[in-house]
Amino acid sequence: MNGNRKLLNKIGSFVLFMGPSLFAFTCVLLIPLVYGIYLTFTDYSPIKMSYEFVGINNFKAVFSDKEFWQQFGKTLKYVLYSTIFCNILAFLLAFLLTGNIKGRDFLRAGFFTPNLIGGIVLGYIWKFLFSNVVTKLGEILDYQFLKTSFLTHPERAIVSMIIVTVWQYAGYLMIIYIAGFVSIPQDVDEAAEIDGATGFRRLWHITMPLMVPSFIICFFIIISRGFMTYDLNLALTNGQPYGSTRLAAMHIYQKAFQANEYGIGQAEAIIFFVTVAIVAVTQVLLTKRFEVEA
Repeated sequence: MNGNRKLLNKIGSFVLFMGPSLFAFTCVLLIPLVYGIYLTFTDYSPIKMSYEFVGINNFKAVFSDKEFWQQFGKTLKYVLYSTIFCNILAFLLAFLLTGNIKGRDFLRAGFFTPNLIGGIVLGYIWKFLFSNVVTKLGEILDYQFLKTSFLTHPERAIVSMIIVTVWQYAGYLMIIYIAGFVSIPQDVDEAAEIDGATGFRRLWHITMPLMVPSFIICFFIIISRGFMTYDLNLALTNGQPYGSTRLAAMHIYQKAFQANEYGIGQAEAIIFFVTVAIVAVTQVLLTKRFEVEA
């Protein structure tokens, strides 16, 4: 009798505390994912009243879609450079702002603020800056490189996207690195100083190994967000000029909702999702090997 009551109490507690989250997870994530996978095997289109089962034809179409793989390659480059520069800048900012400098809290808040601005608004702000402010500066300085907008040049346009991404996320990652810096035990730092480790040597051999958990989180965040970039891509360049900045997420959206090839677009989205998951999990597993305990 007591055993049954305990079991009922456990079930009740589970339903009370986990039920809402489980219900939301199932409705918002699980069901759409399963339904999306199902649609990849059909010729579904939003403008058609019915659809038929087509097997793996959509996946065959994806693997023969050269444009998709070109955009996929550009996305990989964009994510790679964004990850590197974002983390370098965030780490340097965190290193500087954990010291005893004047206005430290104000600077931390200032660098974090861009992360609070949505990608669409951010894109339009930087579009104005690249098209008007930077070109005007080029005319004043008589510097040819800056006289034409970055957004009109196929190679420089993708650089402009990386610049804005770094500006948007560096402050956010900086907060995580600051948490990593302040969590390092003071006695470890003092012991290293007594042993003669100072400056860059202490940073490389003591601080950075102890901050590996921060690196894991920051790399995971920027990699996953980089792959999902759509709003910034839309507002800043809209994939232009000549489609040179169209990333994979934008290509998938256009394939599904503008070309009305929903089944193929959905198949591309599934392949993209699996790739992002593999990259993110691999990154976490590889970087966790470098974790050390103080």
